[in-house]
Amino acid sequence: MLACTYVERGRFELREKPKPRLLDPRDALVRVTLGSICTSDLHIKHGGVPRAVPGITVGHEMVGVVEATGPAVSSVRAGDRVTVNVETFCGECYFCRHGYVNNCTDPEGGWALGCRIDGGQAEYVRVPHADQGLCRIPDTVSDEQALFVGDILATGFWAARISDISDEDTVLILGAGPTGLCTLLCVLLKHPKRIIICERDPARRAFVRNRYPEVLVTGPAECRDFVLRHSDHGGADRVVEVAGGEDTFRLAWECARPNAIVTIVALYDRAQTLPLPEMYGKNLTFKTGGVDGCDCAEILRLIEAGRIDTTPLITHRFPLTRIEESYRLFEHREEGVIKVAVRCGE
Repeated sequence: MLACTYVERGRFELREKPKPRLLDPRDALVRVTLGSICTSDLHIKHGGVPRAVPGITVGHEMVGVVEATGPAVSSVRAGDRVTVNVETFCGECYFCRHGYVNNCTDPEGGWALGCRIDGGQAEYVRVPHADQGLCRIPDTVSDEQALFVGDILATGFWAARISDISDEDTVLILGAGPTGLCTLLCVLLKHPKRIIICERDPARRAFVRNRYPEVLVTGPAECRDFVLRHSDHGGADRVVEVAGGEDTFRLAWECARPNAIVTIVALYDRAQTLPLPEMYGKNLTFKTGGVDGCDCAEILRLIEAGRIDTTPLITHRFPLTRIEESYRLFEHREEGVIKVAVRCGE
């Protein structure tokens, strides 16, 4: 089968590999119908994820059809259309039982797919702990509608949930890339008093204004003053940092009011400074870490009900045979790309 492979730092290649097989009674084999490229894949490519294993098939955003299951799998069966969670988790360890599935202690737990074990930018993928990692897609939901459920949409949902947003809050989201837009969709479900998006790219700012006219939009240079003018208590009540830029961590806490919650979603390329003397007295609460992707079934119900629609984010579509072109487009933000859908079953 064809598989996009991490060869070495700075180099992915589309290679021919053996079709994966079940290795554990809890495994499922999924025929990938649609995949996508995530910014985290670019972090792997450029050496920003030290735990990534050269030689693995990359990709952790995918949907497909169950081809086969191990004898211990009970939640799905051959023929089911499914989303694949970015995380594999056992469901039994301390962290899983408390909903912290990103920290699953199983050897194949946490972010494994497309990082430590073969992922889904391929024709087939083996999914460990299939009962936890796969969700059946409702018949009325298309593959494109469900494509981001297991990763960036789960991330946005998790970020909105842990930010404890109320209907009186001003929420600032830093970044209107794919994950920022998914976060926006999930914050909208909370009905806060106002939402502000800060984004550097003029095309992405225009996208937000056109699609979500109720959302206020600003750029980084004027963000702090803009937030002060459009908030009630000297800053945003909730800040969600999704951008991961050079100065966005600082911008996040600077734009927060005293006693605000700052939720860090971004994956940074380098260490960030926590200037505690400057922060002293703001009494901020920081919430950080990787997504705990245990809300996928609920997200699918919201999509089925028409309350979440991420299909406008898909700006380009390619077959797997052209995935190297897809990467070039995505990495360099050419042609107004937001997200690429990769057809893996052709």
